[in-house]
Amino acid sequence: MNYLPIFYDLKDKLCSVVGAGGIAARKADLLLSAGARVRVISPILGGEMSRFNDEGKIDWAERTFQPGDLSDAFVVIAATSDKKVNEAVAAEALALKIPCNVVDNPQLCSFIMPSIINRDPVQIAVSTGGSSPVLARLIRTNLESCTPSAYGKLAALVENYRDVVKSTFPKVEERRKFWESILEGPVAEHVFAGRNEDARVLLEKLIEEAESDPGYKGEVFLVGAGPGDPDLLTFRALRLMQKADVIVYDRLVSEPIMDLVRRDAERIYAGKERSNHAIPQENINQLLVRLAKEGKRVLRLKGGDNFIFGRGGEEIAELIDEDIPFQVVPGITAASGCTTYAGIPLTHRDYAQACIFVTGHLKDGSTDLNWDMLSHAHQTVVFYMGLNNVGAICEELKKHGRDASTPAALIEKGTTPDQRVFIGDLDTLADLVRQNNVTAPTLIVVGEVVELHKKLHWFKPGEEIK
Repeated sequence: MNYLPIFYDLKDKLCSVVGAGGIAARKADLLLSAGARVRVISPILGGEMSRFNDEGKIDWAERTFQPGDLSDAFVVIAATSDKKVNEAVAAEALALKIPCNVVDNPQLCSFIMPSIINRDPVQIAVSTGGSSPVLARLIRTNLESCTPSAYGKLAALVENYRDVVKSTFPKVEERRKFWESILEGPVAEHVFAGRNEDARVLLEKLIEEAESDPGYKGEVFLVGAGPGDPDLLTFRALRLMQKADVIVYDRLVSEPIMDLVRRDAERIYAGKERSNHAIPQENINQLLVRLAKEGKRVLRLKGGDNFIFGRGGEEIAELIDEDIPFQVVPGITAASGCTTYAGIPLTHRDYAQACIFVTGHLKDGSTDLNWDMLSHAHQTVVFYMGLNNVGAICEELKKHGRDASTPAALIEKGTTPDQRVFIGDLDTLADLVRQNNVTAPTLIVVGEVVELHKKLHWFKPGEEIK
């Protein structure tokens, strides 16, 4: 993060704007909107800035910039067309330790001006660190379309009840849950519909009901995080990721996805590697129950999908037995996501009319699978967690009828920028693992559809086919 977003209180503070053209006028207007006293230093005034002066909104210093002009300023903006003047302003501001923004020159700035969505008192600032103001404006435009204009009225409503809610709910977590129920429920909908008085009455009623029973029950959210690309998350997954008080997450949850969970949530790592489980599954089940009984909203975040080799069934069985409320959000399973990003269709009417997902090792660590069924032709078999047994898997498939030349693929870290795909057959797959130092997480895909990767690989089209 190159810049720390900060919202300055500028009410009644003197802010200097050097320059008086159209851009300078827009900056001055923002400062005025924030309640600042604005001094404009320029020998002449442009049209909009002239209007500000006529209306008495600004203090005009009718001259070019001179050393010492910034001595009493709280914030400075340089917006002239003269590079040397802008540099002089930035140098003096730096010497005086005054925050300075130089328009279109981020190298001289000690702060940058974001693109702003104003729903006073709610404000959203979007910045690209000065690298692309146009992109920031495009993002702001997209956010404008999904940010109701009534958010400001909603914020003003709840502000009047903060003290009474604080006295009703002494614990921070309980207050957060209450406000989330208000801001995501009927009170907010009344405000959005323009029924502000109905919203106020309902809010007061809900506060009174909470005073008689202020306790909150916990809940567990079992969320599938998909194979790694955060863009593959569902909207519901994102919403619950932002609500949770505690995150219990697995090894296969990618870092970009973890960046999307609520920043102040407690995080508990429950990852599993071969013969190395941070927390045994039975203990994870009990942990989810305990945290929920403490009144917390618990996010159980797993790579892929909860119910495809994710042990989600074991976890919700425990929650049901303990009468713990829960939600389950499916995720894109690795077999689907990774093969799609590798350009390998799981089914194709010319090559495979069936698809099988199978785990590469069982609970006891063996590979005692139904090899006769897995070795049928005209089907695709995807092995999860099979990397350490890749040699044995290929030998068993050949022993039970699959031809040694059957196409096979390794997809390492699928859907992520580090994705690698290796194409071989049942005779060469184990060698490919050793030769290329392939590491987990890696899927093994067996079947004629693997041949389609040569034509259909789209995620990294310039990558050499291995």
